[in-house]
Parts: sequence; C-alpha cells; structure tokens
Amino acid sequence: MIATAGHGWGLALFPLLSAAIALAFALVLAGRLAGRWRTHEAIWVIALAMYAAASVAAFLGVARGWSPNDFRVYWLFGALLNVPFLLVGEVYLLSRRRTVGHLILIALLLTSVFVGWQVWSATIHHGALMRTLPLGKRVFGDNTFTYRLAQYLSYPAYFLLLGGLVWSAQAMRGRPEMRHRTAGTLGIAIGATIVAVGSFAGAGLNIVPLFSVCLAIGIAAMFWGFVRASHPPRQTPRTEAVHPDPSRSPAPD
Repeated sequence: MIATAGHGWGLALFPLLSAAIALAFALVLAGRLAGRWRTHEAIWVIALAMYAAASVAAFLGVARGWSPNDFRVYWLFGALLNVPFLLVGEVYLLSRRRTVGHLILIALLLTSVFVGWQVWSATIHHGALMRTLPLGKRVFGDNTFTYRLAQYLSYPAYFLLLGGLVWSAQAMRGRPEMRHRTAGTLGIAIGATIVAVGSFAGAGLNIVPLFSVCLAIGIAAMFWGFVRASHPPRQTPRTEAVHPDPSRSPAPD
C-alpha cells in the first residue's frame, strides 16, 4: 500500500544521490579488503551498505509515495543500526584487544536481529506517511518501543563515537605516527554529526533538500574518515642502534 502519490522526481534525486555516494564508497572499501583484510573496514562496508539501503528507501518514498516497508527499511538501517555499526568499526580500529571488538560485534548482531523483528512487526500509522519525510514518532507513535529504539541505540552509539575521538586524540599525544587514525575518526564523527543535524532539521521541518544534502555531505566526510583512518601508522625514523654495524666501523690503522 502506498500512502501518497509521491512528491516529485526533483526532490527524490537528493536521496538517490546519497545512495549512489554511499554505494560507491562501499565498493571502494570492499576493493581495498580484497588486497588486505581489515576488520574495521569490513564493518564500515556494512555500515555504508545500510546507509545506501536507507537512502534508496527514502528515494522511493519521496518519488512515488511512502509505503510501510519503505519506511521500515529507512528506519531500521538509517535511524537504528547505522551508527552502532560505525561505532563497532571504530572499536576495532582503536582497541588493542580484538576480543573487545568481537564481543561488541556479537552483541550488536544479536541486537540487530531483535531490532529487525521489532521494526518489521510494528504497527504503522499510515496517515503519517503522507509527509515528504515522515517522522518516526508519528509513523510508529511517540511512546512506542520501536520509536524509542533510536534513543536506546543510535544516541548512545553516537556519543561513544565522539568519545572514541577524544580518547584517540589523547592517545596521540607525543605519537605523530598515529595522527591519521585520529584525523580519520574525526572525519567519521563530523560526518555522523552532519547527518544527525540534517535528519533532525530536514525531517523535522519536512525540508527534503536540506535533509538530503546533509546525507550526501555527511557520507562524504565519513568516507574520507574511513580512508584516512586506515592509513598505516607512519614509522618514525630510528636512530642507529647502540651496537653499530661492524661493516660501517672505521678500518684499523
């Protein structure tokens, strides 16, 4: 069932652009993985694929009118799971103990199954789908658990993402070889912030261009962060060892 006839292809091109950018970035990172496996990049590929799926759902909803399933995909992969997966990628990048990342990833995967079931079985208020950008609190109901899941998952994940940036900046002091990771984490945090602000203002005020431009700029900032954070640490030149190479010692008289 489609709640409305749509709002025009002009507005729909914005979320389509965001989906294309996210998909292109996901393919670039996937290609990097073929040369060398990096777990944090693999997690970010998943996050980018979710971002693309949510943007495609927004494109379809704006172009031809929102269906319940369009909004479910948009809410599940955009509002609920995307930022937590970004956070797990950051944990793998910054933590020295991979067991920590493994445990958090397993917990997130189990949570994702539950969240997916919750979103797909939730009651939809069809009248709320008439807006160009429907709001979760109107589609699911302000007091429903499905709507509140964004506060339980994405909000804490976002602030932990920022916390990882602060931690990384502190750890970098006196270690210039780690500046790529800190700069990359900053890019990811800035991109997530741009998307969050655009979602709050654009969707809240029903301004599709603002919402979608922020989606495109935000995902571009995040991708820059992904690539920058994945640069290998710069090796600082070492001074010659205490025991020099005998072949380089002066010849005896």
